[in-house]
Amino acid sequence: MHYVNEPTPGSLADLQDDADPEQVARTILLRRLSVAPRTRRELADDLRKRGIPDEVSARVLDRFEEVGLVDDSEFARMWAVSRQRTKGSARSVLLRELRAKGVNDDDAREAVAEIDDETERARALSLVEGKLGATARFEPAVRRRRLVSMLQRRGYRQSVALSVVDEALGDEWHPEDDVEPLG
Repeated sequence: MHYVNEPTPGSLADLQDDADPEQVARTILLRRLSVAPRTRRELADDLRKRGIPDEVSARVLDRFEEVGLVDDSEFARMWAVSRQRTKGSARSVLLRELRAKGVNDDDAREAVAEIDDETERARALSLVEGKLGATARFEPAVRRRRLVSMLQRRGYRQSVALSVVDEALGDEWHPEDDVEPLG
């Protein structure tokens, strides 16, 4: 079991007793950033787990921000666009994910605001159209409830989910077919 300030086995801190903590921190950060963009908080957590003192971590992260290698605002923008496109997540889910990654509220809201209602609705429709074949064997009311639920699990508001599903089902769906409330 590893404690918070104990280096991770195989890290540079393990390999060199007299290693300069700032150099070790820079190496760790560059390696982590070469794989994928990360938020400042994620990187600070990584350094803490590797035994880098917080004051060293703060100095190195400040420098990485100065030169543009760490940019939470840009990270938030890229994350929101990518997750919305690949996972079909609604803005509410994206906002929650960004906050969990340590992005401040202003940057998170600004990034999510770049996804307008029309784009979000189009992505929801695309998700539903992708599931139409898999739900074809169900009765229309069951099919509608399943498709609406799928969108709501991804964070879409009920009004958007209902509208998109009804549009996708077209003439197949008639409100009188559904005798149970969706709630």
